[in-house]
Amino acid sequence: MNNSECLEFDHLVIGSGVAGLSAALHLANAGYQVAVLSKRTVDEGNTKYAQGGIACVTDIQDTFDEHVQDTLIAGARLCKEAVVRQIVEAGPAAIRELIEDGIHFTTRGELGMTEEPGEYHLGREGGHHKRRILHAGDITGAELEETLIRTCRQHANITFFEYHIAIDLIVSQRIGIPGDNHCFGAYVLDVRGNTVKTFRSNTTTLACGGAGKVYLYTCNPDVACGSGIAMGYRAGAKIVNMEFIQFHPTILYNPQMRSFLISEAVRGEGAVLKVRDTDGRYVEFMQKYHPMKSLAPRDVVARAIDNEMKRRGEECVYLDIRHVPEEKLKLRFPNIFEKCLESGINMSKDLIPVVPAAHFVCGGVETDVNGYTGIHGLYAVGECACTGLHGANRLASNSLLEGLVVSKFVAAHIQRALPSLKREPQALQVPVWSCGNATDSDEQVVIAHNWEEIRRFMWDYVGIFRTTKRLERAKARIKMIRKEIEKYYWDFYVTPDLLELRNIATVAELIIDSALSRKESRGLHYNADYPFLDPDLDGVDTVLQRSFRYYD
Repeated sequence: MNNSECLEFDHLVIGSGVAGLSAALHLANAGYQVAVLSKRTVDEGNTKYAQGGIACVTDIQDTFDEHVQDTLIAGARLCKEAVVRQIVEAGPAAIRELIEDGIHFTTRGELGMTEEPGEYHLGREGGHHKRRILHAGDITGAELEETLIRTCRQHANITFFEYHIAIDLIVSQRIGIPGDNHCFGAYVLDVRGNTVKTFRSNTTTLACGGAGKVYLYTCNPDVACGSGIAMGYRAGAKIVNMEFIQFHPTILYNPQMRSFLISEAVRGEGAVLKVRDTDGRYVEFMQKYHPMKSLAPRDVVARAIDNEMKRRGEECVYLDIRHVPEEKLKLRFPNIFEKCLESGINMSKDLIPVVPAAHFVCGGVETDVNGYTGIHGLYAVGECACTGLHGANRLASNSLLEGLVVSKFVAAHIQRALPSLKREPQALQVPVWSCGNATDSDEQVVIAHNWEEIRRFMWDYVGIFRTTKRLERAKARIKMIRKEIEKYYWDFYVTPDLLELRNIATVAELIIDSALSRKESRGLHYNADYPFLDPDLDGVDTVLQRSFRYYD
């Protein structure tokens, strides 16, 4: 493997979802040269697959206070209220900017609900007491991603690097420069060129998305390997609340089809969850678990489904929206309706089989509301970051809102801090990537085997329902596997599969360690050995930070 050139930009953004593209656009508009890295094509990531929409107060019958309250309740006393309020109140301005950039949100007129052409249709999802979800049919993420990509591509200050995978951040504490920890950029694998490039920049923003591929069953795309969280941890950033992994309650159950999410908005439009009883009838069950029934917060719904499946020995439960006319369903959920048809299901006539699957990471790289990590020059935004908005359980459709708002805050904070972020003389000491004594590998089976084993025991032992014994089993396994992966990493040339496996292993261990340390059940973290919420832990984060006693 050859080493390539050193590239210099004012700002480096790692990731091209809503958070990364928004941050890049705001920085470029301020006159800076920005590099945006994508693991694959620029549009591949979690954003494209988001169906529900963007939670934002736009209706006169809704208020910021109500949105804040719904978020705090869902977050199970772990949200940072000041952060929640800042993000919620900044939402309308972010939406206006999107509309100016050309995004199209579904109107009530398009659904045949009014003659007013400009009145937006607002959806409702679990945990929301008001309709406040702006959406583009049921492909909001794809519409948002397309709008941002188009706007960014038209900007002369933004350079895209597709098929470029960040290996590690370049930070002063890892390369022997004394003083406070400072990020100078990243080492990056150019997949197509089979070279490693050194990107140097005044600031680096992690916007790498989630980590659903840590689990065997997920609705996330293959790129969601937790790379931002893993790189942040290796760079010395604080990682918080990784025990809170959100499992989306309703993934289409079809072993022959890639995991497909049935949006929570379907329940917002009247679908109810049912299970088959001993007489073969399909009956509702959510009334036993929460006053909001099928519109309860996601942690409640996912645990309820998991419990009903295990108790009854069923492989799935069912969504029932058969009371809504077919034409209305086709208008409101065109993509979901078509996907269900591919599985032989007509939503207006048939029950929809669903199961939970790993969906969203509520923890991540600790930041303030401006995305600042505490490491000089390093920011994080989106799912790989933890601002304190989501607490112990994310309120539906708050994630796209956070990505839009905090990315704007990131750019503003960078501009304010710019005098202290100018490229320092120490940056010139940044060494180029060295392969050392690495060689080509003839043991690719090691990667495939460990990849499969990690994802399976994470699902079995560190999933929706946990016990201390299961977590300890997982910890023993991940310690052994991580040692094997690290040896492999240093012995052989880096490849995309090796980098993703390394990151998955790191994130898996962070989740396990965090889950072991929280001796209670709160939000998305349920441990049967500690089934009750501990009031003394209200507002108390789980914090992990690596030492620099060794280089890994």
